[in-house]
Amino acid sequence: MKIKTKKMPYSKVVTLKKPKHKKPVKPNILFRTIVRIASVPDLLKVKFRHEGKLPSKMPCLILMNHSSFIDLEIVSKIMYPRPYGIVTTSDGLVGKRWLMRRIGCIPTQKFVNDISLIKDINYLLKEKKTSVLMYPEASYSFDGTATPLPEKLGRLLKMLAVPVVMITTEGAFSRDPLYNCLQKRKVKVSAKVECLLTPEDIEKMSVSELDGALKKAFSFDHFKWQRENKIKIDEPFRADGLERILYKCPNCLAEGKTKGEGISLKCSTCGKEYVLDEHGVLKATDGNTEFSHIPDWYLWERKKVKEEIENGAYSLDTPVDIGMSVDYKAIYMVGEGRLTHTKDGFALTGCNGELEYKQKPLFNYSLYADYYWYEIGDVICIGDKNALYYCFPKTGVPVAKARLAVEEMYKSEKAKARS
Repeated sequence: MKIKTKKMPYSKVVTLKKPKHKKPVKPNILFRTIVRIASVPDLLKVKFRHEGKLPSKMPCLILMNHSSFIDLEIVSKIMYPRPYGIVTTSDGLVGKRWLMRRIGCIPTQKFVNDISLIKDINYLLKEKKTSVLMYPEASYSFDGTATPLPEKLGRLLKMLAVPVVMITTEGAFSRDPLYNCLQKRKVKVSAKVECLLTPEDIEKMSVSELDGALKKAFSFDHFKWQRENKIKIDEPFRADGLERILYKCPNCLAEGKTKGEGISLKCSTCGKEYVLDEHGVLKATDGNTEFSHIPDWYLWERKKVKEEIENGAYSLDTPVDIGMSVDYKAIYMVGEGRLTHTKDGFALTGCNGELEYKQKPLFNYSLYADYYWYEIGDVICIGDKNALYYCFPKTGVPVAKARLAVEEMYKSEKAKARS
């Protein structure tokens, strides 16, 4: 999938008129049917099955783990013919706002505080009697485990006071992991549907108890699921792009020197090589296998990033190509710049000295980082309600490390603030 881009000077982009906020649209049966029909081919390919039923016809908040594009097709089958809105990243509407609104999309900016989103969700649920689908992780999983949830999401559940439905997928990540360069594998996909919380549950539970229930519901490990269920993935490209998450060599500690290609991951500095077997398990071709389980390796990288932050050694400094989002017409490519990230947060400069943007560590709890974003490249996205800046590193910087650093800095600064 691609996105509409347009080259335009930064000085002109900042003068563009911002789009007015529009209330979300309840999708009619025609558009719901079009989406349902368009989803059939992919769901047939993966032999999709689901278990569990939706609660009564009253509007509900649907929460779902986010693995790949097929998630939207899964919901279209489970929900049809019931209407539902979809909380969607704003760039998903670029170049096709009219259509996406008719499908039911509610645009919002990832990891940017958005009061209007809460009002839009409430409007659909209460006034339009329409369910709302939300991916609370806000991003695809990098390593097949859950990404951080927003703090005190339980407060939103208290305010909405509607049934909360959980849809948990199995196989969607294994079929199309984000790191694997959009290459699909032959894997069956299934889903489990359950009423996670009733309005009565929400009323009697505290916000912290609700947050705990959500955290438990979003506890999963897709690589573990693959291994335990002996799901065979024998595609010869299964390790392509694996360096996007396993960017640090546990043998020599070099960063950005690993390369996933074919069925193996190899470090060009020390020569250590690992093979990814058909059940998602890593094994060194020679010597000790430090991490056979990919999420364990990723967790180790998180701990190393935390150590760097604590001892003042962490920093990111890279030249980038810059895209900007200020409306729904296009992503405006405004030129080159430099992105840095330190204990003080992000700093972006560029466009011949015209652009200067800074973002503090407490700005948000995670980072919009993505691989091969709309087939352009790996991206780090920062920004606020006025503009989003899509930064495409030119030096092969692991964007996963930037996300880990943002999350660990936020936790550290939050702890300091509490104390």
